[in-house]
Amino acid sequence: MHQGSVLIVEDDSALRHSLRNMLEALGFVVGEVWNGETALAEVRNIKPEVVLLDLNMPGMGGIAACQKLRDMHPELGILILTVRNHAEDLVAGLDAGADDYITKPFRLPELAARLRAAVRRVRQPALAKSLEPITVGPIALDPRTHEVTRHGEQVHLTPKEFDLLHMLMSHAGAPLAHAKLLTHVWGAEYGEEREYLRTYISQLRRKLEADPGSPRYLTTENYIGYRFRLESNDTQT
Repeated sequence: MHQGSVLIVEDDSALRHSLRNMLEALGFVVGEVWNGETALAEVRNIKPEVVLLDLNMPGMGGIAACQKLRDMHPELGILILTVRNHAEDLVAGLDAGADDYITKPFRLPELAARLRAAVRRVRQPALAKSLEPITVGPIALDPRTHEVTRHGEQVHLTPKEFDLLHMLMSHAGAPLAHAKLLTHVWGAEYGEEREYLRTYISQLRRKLEADPGSPRYLTTENYIGYRFRLESNDTQT
């Protein structure tokens, strides 16, 4: 059964070949390259649905490759590989436009599930969403242009950060459960990934809150999830 097409970008040849063999055995069509420069050309040639991109590579490097791939191929699925506890790499990868990430060491079933979810998101038509602009306090989101501003200044968000913020702002004032946010934005496989969600919320707070450590809008609902908070002097349009 054809699970999807994947391009592995990894400079460690042993890991690259091992990943290819394992993923092909699971039904993926797999290509492999060793650096970012080659990846840019190969994506144009073979048109994979998802790129599995190691961030720690010589030459162009994973961050620059991720940004160029996202600019050149907006619909491409990009899953980054990073070393556990390298939070700065993860943040940089998400800022560069990655859809998803997995940390080394990882389990093959988890990697395969995330690749299948990425393939599904690429293949399925975009879900119908409200295209009405939303403004809460100083934060404005326009689904038609995929633009977010804070106090009139444009804020750069990755595609998944935008989808998560859109979900929260569409339900401003109401608490949303972890599982509901995860499954709506990433798919059913992510319903229990609370640490995963926490990473993205932290990113949004860093970009949108005056004081990320004491958020005014993106608030935590203990044991439940998160809320985009409405205050008495805020307006939602």
